[in-house]
Amino acid sequence: MKKILSVFVLAGFVATGAMAAPSYLTRDNNGGYRVTYDYTDKAKTGWYIGARADLNFMNWENKYSVDEGLKAPEEFNSDKYSFEPVFGGSIFGGTKIAYFWRAELEAGYMGYFEDKDAESSFSLQVPYLMLNGYYDFVNGFYLGAGVGVAMPVTTIDTIFSNGGERKEYAFAPMAGVMLGYAYELDDNLILDFRYRLSGMTGLDQRINDIVLDGETGTHWFQNDIDFILDNSVSIGIRYEF
Repeated sequence: MKKILSVFVLAGFVATGAMAAPSYLTRDNNGGYRVTYDYTDKAKTGWYIGARADLNFMNWENKYSVDEGLKAPEEFNSDKYSFEPVFGGSIFGGTKIAYFWRAELEAGYMGYFEDKDAESSFSLQVPYLMLNGYYDFVNGFYLGAGVGVAMPVTTIDTIFSNGGERKEYAFAPMAGVMLGYAYELDDNLILDFRYRLSGMTGLDQRINDIVLDGETGTHWFQNDIDFILDNSVSIGIRYEF
């Protein structure tokens, strides 16, 4: 009787052990265990894509000059713009390198600014393309820097110009430094908060054929834009493959 009871107890232990085995362990033909992972959390490729919405605070100075026939009072020689808020955004794609480093290509638009009065209007908009590098810390924070090119577009429209809108397209070297924080929503989706301090060289815009006293002459008006400094805060989302 004791032998029979011992056999049943032993069989119970074996059955319990079999039932308790993790789902990724299966028996092979030799009675051993074989690992059969069924991953839903697959290994990531390191590549990612995403988008950001920005609030930019732009700083620059317009310096005006005219020919002798259009001399203006001293107070009209320049306009300074400080922390002008404009909304922009960007799309980006990148890859992880050696665990903690990331390389990223970003295409963005800083937004549209306009200053208008009864006689003239000035507008500035800045598309850009940047190559960024980031270092990710284990606590979610990251630091970065980037270089690229901005493509500022300025428009000056005055009642004294012979014609309609006057636009100027330019290319300007651009650089920036970044500080951010990344929060994992799930295995693939990352919420991204970023502050960026960036700057770019300015541009010159000249308008010829200014109308003076009802006659079109050879008078000209020029606007020289100094270095443009931008502070931006953004919230973004990125998907990691």
